[in-house]
Amino acid sequence: MAILSASNIAKSYGAHDIFEGISVEIPHGAKIALVGSNGIGKTTLLNVLIRAEEPSAGVVSHMKGLRIGFLPQRPELVAERTLWDEMLTAFADLRAREARLAELAEAMSHSAGDDLDALMDRYGQLQQQFEHDGGYAYETRIRQVLQGLGFKADDYQMPLPHLSGGQQTRALLARLLLESPDLLVLDEPTNHLDINAVEWLESFLKTWDGAVLVVSHDRYFMDAVIGTIWEMEWGRIDVYRGNYSHYVQQRQQRRALQQREYETQREHIAREEEFIRRNMAGRKTAQAKGRLRRLERLKRDALVDRVRDEHNIHLDLKADLRSGDKVLMTYDLVVGYERDKPLACVPDITLYRGEIAAMIGPNGAGKTTLLKTVLREIPPLGGSSRLGAAVQVGYFAQAHERLNPDNSVIDELMTVRSLPISEARNYLASFLFTGDDVFRPVSTLSGGERGRLALAKLALDGANFLLLDEPTNHLDIPSQEILQAVLAGFNGTILLVSHDRYLIDALATQIWDVQPDGMTVFDGTYQEYLQAREAERQAEREEKAAATAPPPQARRQNGNQGLSERERSRRLAQIEQHIHALEIQLVDLSGELGAASTAGAVDRVRELGETYAAMESELESAMAEWEALLE
Repeated sequence: MAILSASNIAKSYGAHDIFEGISVEIPHGAKIALVGSNGIGKTTLLNVLIRAEEPSAGVVSHMKGLRIGFLPQRPELVAERTLWDEMLTAFADLRAREARLAELAEAMSHSAGDDLDALMDRYGQLQQQFEHDGGYAYETRIRQVLQGLGFKADDYQMPLPHLSGGQQTRALLARLLLESPDLLVLDEPTNHLDINAVEWLESFLKTWDGAVLVVSHDRYFMDAVIGTIWEMEWGRIDVYRGNYSHYVQQRQQRRALQQREYETQREHIAREEEFIRRNMAGRKTAQAKGRLRRLERLKRDALVDRVRDEHNIHLDLKADLRSGDKVLMTYDLVVGYERDKPLACVPDITLYRGEIAAMIGPNGAGKTTLLKTVLREIPPLGGSSRLGAAVQVGYFAQAHERLNPDNSVIDELMTVRSLPISEARNYLASFLFTGDDVFRPVSTLSGGERGRLALAKLALDGANFLLLDEPTNHLDIPSQEILQAVLAGFNGTILLVSHDRYLIDALATQIWDVQPDGMTVFDGTYQEYLQAREAERQAEREEKAAATAPPPQARRQNGNQGLSERERSRRLAQIEQHIHALEIQLVDLSGELGAASTAGAVDRVRELGETYAAMESELESAMAEWEALLE
């Protein structure tokens, strides 16, 4: 059963039609991504589906009582609350029940006899349900989600209005995840997340029971989480089953089939029109008239559309001059802004011509600072960096701060190279700046338009060493794919800062992992880096397990446990003893809880309740291992 459905909906603003004739549905637990070019109407469709806007035509239906959590691209949390207090609003019901338990505990402290028995019964029922619903664990859940999305403990008491735009986005996302709505609608949720936070969000959403509808340009994220793709193109929606990679394959197949059907139909129409022309006035007039009627019906009702040309950027990156073999060398390099607070200590590196190094790591670790140090925009705190012979640097800034907001688009392009007006306009048209767009002030451009202009300048520069800081930010998927293909064929050297794992996976020959505790250089692809990282983590887990395991002895394999009979018997005895001890402790805790409740010691009740819940969980784990060993 669908929790949300739309039937033949349309949306127009005045004479401008955004989309029409769209019919879609969202089943329980579906994971859906809405993709399409920038400006095509994806956000408008989201607003119509969640009933933030009314459709111009058609009907949107919601399941009764449907709870929707919506993350817009630019949320504003203006309430005078701290980050922590904002997260607590997700548990308003649990906190109200917590307060009711405290009231009952207070009442019990002043009651006796039958009244006390009734209060204790009521308290026990409420406490059991409170514990079942996570009443003793919601603060732990808040910490897990905030830490997963990149917040530190020092941020918890920060007032919401003091958070940056990116932090506000992450704060609202955290609250929505904690609220657990039936449907999460997320508009570009990964824009302000580093790789660690995106990986955490992926793992969270994979086990999410509710449905998800997300607008995203993060191809790696869609491969990991999404099971259905809605492609929005030319005012309609095409549905594809599978993740992003499946969608790309299916889309190519569909477009090729559609083009073949279109060409076959055009040939059929041409043959029919020729027959009608030759025979309308001859002996086969009746046959010609019959074919004419069928042809007119075909043209009215069953024409196959031609595959439309996509309006994508045309990018050509070529180095005008070949650099020396050594492009970048660092020696004991330390980068940052304050000598007593360095951001990154860089190991000695030599980057060779033709390499593509991808710099990854959490936000604030010093990746952009390292780029600016290489560019000589920021002096090093220690050591040095040096460019090789005949190296010409081209820089793509993440925030596009090198664009002059007072210039027009065409004047900004001319700062790289003076071109005839007609040639400059033709060049900008290949980056989708057409007509009077070339005379717009840079200050009026969207993030995606600024990114395209920065790429246009970079391509005109002819540099042989590209420093790229988040080059796919604000680019739609077709533009990302074009940029990826162009960078793969670039005849120079690239140092890339990016959270776009799809891009990194396709291009990188080295991984520079910048972390707060230091920077490491991995010589290999992103997949090889992930495998090496997982091998390290597995080795750490095995080392930790070995430290707590019994001494190794000669083992006789016994089923899936991998234990000898003697080891299995010994482990069973240990677990049985542990289970017995836990059961005794739980009985004691239950008595202490009752006493604390009677005394009205609210804080003590809460503390004992949390301990009780943790011990119950430990008992369940022990029982599961005991049963497995018995089998």
